[in-house]
Amino acid sequence: MKLMRIGHPGKEVPVVIGDDGTPRSIRSITSDIDGDFFAKDGIDRVRQALTEDRLTPMSIDGFRIGAPIARPSAVLCIGMNYAAHAAESGNAAPAIPIMFYKAPNTVVGPNDTVLIPRTSTKTDWEVELGVVIGRRARYLESPDEALSYVAGYVLSNDVSEREFQLETSGGQWSKGKSCETFNPVGPWLLTADEVPDPQTLTLQSWVNGEIRQNSSTADMVFSVAELIYQLSQVTVLEPGDLLNTGTPEGVAMSGRFPYLAPGDQMELEISGLGRQRQLLEQA
Repeated sequence: MKLMRIGHPGKEVPVVIGDDGTPRSIRSITSDIDGDFFAKDGIDRVRQALTEDRLTPMSIDGFRIGAPIARPSAVLCIGMNYAAHAAESGNAAPAIPIMFYKAPNTVVGPNDTVLIPRTSTKTDWEVELGVVIGRRARYLESPDEALSYVAGYVLSNDVSEREFQLETSGGQWSKGKSCETFNPVGPWLLTADEVPDPQTLTLQSWVNGEIRQNSSTADMVFSVAELIYQLSQVTVLEPGDLLNTGTPEGVAMSGRFPYLAPGDQMELEISGLGRQRQLLEQA
């Protein structure tokens, strides 16, 4: 089951796409796909309504696709969670997860324009598996139970400004991660039951049609389950929160590719989670 949000920013309509591929409005169930929706068993209620054929079909052709989750209370991110990416960054793979935050208002639709900050010369792309939390996770007992706290999975672009992140950061990465439009998400959320193993997904990115990243979530240093478990020991994960799980090698920071410039186009894809396309403009 896929969940989407369709329409102009701030006026998106929540939509479900079931096994038959037909989009259906779920406004009779919820006003939006947000933390409250997940906390109140929204996915199960939508699934039941689909089974009972109580949802109205609708066309989404020609409409803007919004992020599949409304503004989350937190966007948690993991740094250097692929050994090859850590190496291209000049670092060893971490012994424990590196966590940082992005501002929740960075979350935009999968095909929305991405703005290069006014003084930026080092804006970079990062294809990532995004995990949407389905229920409150606090002091989990082990990684074995962690995936039961997942509502679903999304394609996420953790856009980064490397000078802000590393050179003028004051020691914290979030300055280079929280610029406006710096987290395109979607096009849809694929519910957790459709992803039996999140460590078997292919991730790819392109810039202006040229391949940049081509990897698998099997190469993560810390699995999705391990990340959720470990994060639950130091913070409370709330329904609707977004967890970006790290990017594989192939970013501009490696020195192998130029940084992004106005007019460039990013494309990203994860198996089963769809494809994104963003044009770059100067802020």
